[in-house]
Amino acid sequence: MSRHVLDAHALVAFLEREPGYEVVAALFAKAVEEDAPLLMTSVNMGEVLYMALREGGPDRMAQVEQITADLPVEVVPVDMPLARMAAEFKAAHRMSYADCFSAALAARSACPVVTGDPEFASVEKKVKVVWLGRKQ
Repeated sequence: MSRHVLDAHALVAFLEREPGYEVVAALFAKAVEEDAPLLMTSVNMGEVLYMALREGGPDRMAQVEQITADLPVEVVPVDMPLARMAAEFKAAHRMSYADCFSAALAARSACPVVTGDPEFASVEKKVKVVWLGRKQ
């Protein structure tokens, strides 16, 4: 199995049992089986945490931190080369800056990004996308 990059959308879908969460759950199971965690940038993990805080308060954010700590996810700190790649994606595509970090990590790691966010359609020629809840 090749590794995968999780966008915030994918992790939130898993946590909230939104459409496509089964795909993420299967990837987690495979990651555990193969001892090959999924990748996610610290920016995108921060995005998940701020959404939990905004929608459920400090208790929900703490709960999400506890749940995600036990998942087979390697949080990749953002370094300058990754920030530069994200900036290049942002300059060339209509996507949120945070999404550009997922795209950049997927490009740098040569692995697909898992998302249901339609903004990623603009980078499909540069990054393989595993879609949640649509065009598989």
